[in-house]
Amino acid sequence: MTAQVLDRESGTSERKWRRRSLWSLVLLIPLSLAIGSYDSVTALLGDNDLFPRRVAWGESARFGGSDWKLTDLRGAFGMSKLPPDSVPVLADFQVKIGDPDLQHRWLGCKAMLIDKDGRRWLSTSVVSLRTPDNVQTCTSAIFSGAKSGDTLNLRETFLVPKEATKSIRPAVGVAGERPHFLLFQLEKD
Repeated sequence: MTAQVLDRESGTSERKWRRRSLWSLVLLIPLSLAIGSYDSVTALLGDNDLFPRRVAWGESARFGGSDWKLTDLRGAFGMSKLPPDSVPVLADFQVKIGDPDLQHRWLGCKAMLIDKDGRRWLSTSVVSLRTPDNVQTCTSAIFSGAKSGDTLNLRETFLVPKEATKSIRPAVGVAGERPHFLLFQLEKD
């Protein structure tokens, strides 16, 4: 008789633990998926420019520890030896340095052009144009040794299809600010 009571109690106890184990899976499986995908999601957000911070023409915006301002955007027409139906585009920025640790703050600096359809073009060195000595690129400015309060003139060169020149907007992204980036609006916007 005692054996039957013990068997019933152990069977009941075993069923309770089995039920608890199954219910714990309801919590543990989603939790393990969230932990496993966390690195992938942070890498996706950290390596891509996803959310624009719009900057009006002539205005400056604090970004990457410095104040960025678009000063000019123009096509460099009349060049030979370029792919058909493409145009070099020059984007000039004026940046007043706030935090002089550019090697940390501007790491992964990326200038780009974005059109109305969301297509993006990164700056290129394929088109070589003469630039004044005091003009740098985003990447070269990182190693310029600029101090707080200095003003840097940056120029980025792009090669885009002619049809895209009607709707392109310059943008800048740096690793320390991603997934946000600056998107500069033109005068007519």
